Amino acid sequence: MQNVKDFWINSYRSDNIAFGFELVSFVFTVAASLYLAINAAEPDMKYVYPGFLIGALAGAYGYYRRGLAWPMMLTTYFTVINVFGFGRAIGWY
Repeated sequence: MQNVKDFWINSYRSDNIAFGFELVSFVFTVAASLYLAINAAEPDMKYVYPGFLIGALAGAYGYYRRGLAWPMMLTTYFTVINVFGFGRAIGWY
């Protein structure tokens, strides 16, 4: 258990701003995923995409600050796809 605690403390101490953005990413992504799972039969994607979008943006910035190239690239891709998906959900295109 001490190793897990040390892991979290080290993550916070290495870059507390990135840690905060990663926390925001976690909270919004989990919330959007939970909403999607609960409403799987007929989800209103107008609520799902913004949660994933905020999560992806916050995660991408946190990974950028930490210098994590591949996670940053993946979450940047998710950001673009979530903008596209949200536009489809609200009828922009």
